[in-house]
Amino acid sequence: MRFTEHELTLALTGAAKSVHGARKDVRKRKLDPDAAWEELSRYERFQLLDALGGQILPVLVALPDVDVAAGQRASYSTDQVQRVVEEQVGDGLGRVRRAVVVKARTVLVQTALAHLPPRLDPDALRHTEE
Repeated sequence: MRFTEHELTLALTGAAKSVHGARKDVRKRKLDPDAAWEELSRYERFQLLDALGGQILPVLVALPDVDVAAGQRASYSTDQVQRVVEEQVGDGLGRVRRAVVVKARTVLVQTALAHLPPRLDPDALRHTEE
């Protein structure tokens, strides 16, 4: 699928906030995921984004092309995402470990897809000169 850089950035950042917000120490303090994200240093954010980017971005790029109407988000079924994840994971892992990695990465990619912004109408972005 062809996503813009802005869409990929928002998807990855949204998934990173969700992952960080699910940590035990963040949950115990009952922090909002956005507030917990703001508490991280820039380097800690980079480390989290870098680790997740290696798992999420190749799958997002490999997803099949779908037509997305203006104002809508790209949506994929769990089966579509899981097939792409299985192709990306390969056969180098044991049967059980591979199943766990595929399941976890599928949920991670679906979380990123949920954070995609609605598509903008390209005609509305053009500036008219008077």
